[in-house]
Amino acid sequence: MTTPKLALTDDAAATLTVEALIIGTVQGAQGPEPAPGADEVAAAFDGDLSKALAALGATGKADEVVKLPAGSSLNAGILVATGLGKPGSDGEFTAESVRRASGAAARALPGVTHAATTLSLVDLSATVQGTVMGAYSFTRYKSESGDDPVGKVDLLVSGGVKDETNKATLKGATAIGEAVNTARDLINTPPNDLFPASFAERASELGRSAGLEVEISDADDLRKHGYGGILGVGGGSSRPPRLVRMRHKGAKGAKKVALVGKGITFDTGGISLKPAANMDEMTSDMSGAAAVVATMVLAAKLNYPLEITATVPMAENMPSGTAYRPGDVLTMYGGKTVEVLNTDAEGRLVLADAIARACEDGPDYLVETSTLTGAQVVSLGKRTPGVMGSDEFRDRVAELSQATGEAGWAMPLPEELRGDLDSRLADMANVAGHRWGGMLAAGHFLREFVSEGVSWAHIDVAGPAFNASSPWGYTPKGGTGVPVRTMAAVLADIAENN
Repeated sequence: MTTPKLALTDDAAATLTVEALIIGTVQGAQGPEPAPGADEVAAAFDGDLSKALAALGATGKADEVVKLPAGSSLNAGILVATGLGKPGSDGEFTAESVRRASGAAARALPGVTHAATTLSLVDLSATVQGTVMGAYSFTRYKSESGDDPVGKVDLLVSGGVKDETNKATLKGATAIGEAVNTARDLINTPPNDLFPASFAERASELGRSAGLEVEISDADDLRKHGYGGILGVGGGSSRPPRLVRMRHKGAKGAKKVALVGKGITFDTGGISLKPAANMDEMTSDMSGAAAVVATMVLAAKLNYPLEITATVPMAENMPSGTAYRPGDVLTMYGGKTVEVLNTDAEGRLVLADAIARACEDGPDYLVETSTLTGAQVVSLGKRTPGVMGSDEFRDRVAELSQATGEAGWAMPLPEELRGDLDSRLADMANVAGHRWGGMLAAGHFLREFVSEGVSWAHIDVAGPAFNASSPWGYTPKGGTGVPVRTMAAVLADIAENN
């Protein structure tokens, strides 16, 4: 992970000596128009900037990037016009539109060593996040990685470079962007290198470097304490499961928050084998765990005044002579029994153990995230996480997710679906006997392991965690890092508002 060097500047845009100068463009009624903050740059074109952009095919729509010579009136080599789309009814642009425009511009500048942006005059935090996330690339396994990402970006600000608010915004937004990229690095690491033991070690290294307490339980520990779900799912692999616990102490007497993330380092479906097509994308089935690990490092870096404990189960779901079978009954952590009807519904089994353990710490809030169900993609598509849980907390998490640009959507847990998980042998089955409301049925399953009185939310990121298509905005191909920003916003909200 390489983060561009970011610096605040209050110099005039026209005086900056850089290779590339980034401005925003607006999708106007008569064609592209310079966005707020770009007036000085537009003036350098004697009022002809819109015409020049239109001649190059620019419209100002979101994710559009057009490059043109900066001209003799500017000290920049090229002008990079990045689309913000249409403003809202109030004439303003959302933070997400600035974030996407900044990300698209950063992606378009490989090999550039020094750039500057005027988008920071519209929204500094969104510009920083978009730039850090947009400049991301994962080249660890390429023998020829091509051009490096943009090396340095100057951020134009009003109020001065020494303004404490500007400095705090730069620090916080950079940390959030870097946390997203940390999760992406983990997700993009192939499963032959990222398996339960190595994932646990990487989480430990990241956590301890940030000042977190870290504890790793191996298969013997899991057996001793009765983690039947994690052991069942991981039993078919030659690489045994792990459970990682990470703790940020925060302030004395602070609210307690539990984070839980699914860490299936590769999911074949087990005995209920998945089709071969696109199975390679199941390297991302540990995206929830990656997001939780990255969020814990972020919490330590920003020193949230909360007591935060992460419980992260890690297993590989493989078919073999030792694999668990459809028809098996597993005894979960805490004693509940589950009849396995489909070994490809494994995520909820490892999460059940982790949730039950997390609740023993007596948290006020529990946030869990995972690539839980294909039904999430069917219901909400590839970019919209589903949020389930305690009504009030679920709605707040979804609201915060919308504000961060991760677009979570609150989903119900209809009571009539709970009966579909009844089992003839055990306390419950791991799937319903039909495919209707699959995401919601999985939510009911998880709710069974949440202790009474704990406000909880589950964020299903089966689609949003991995982008198998072309890059867009600040989102690269591969791991996306969703929902790190949502969880960071939830933690900040709890710290500020209880």
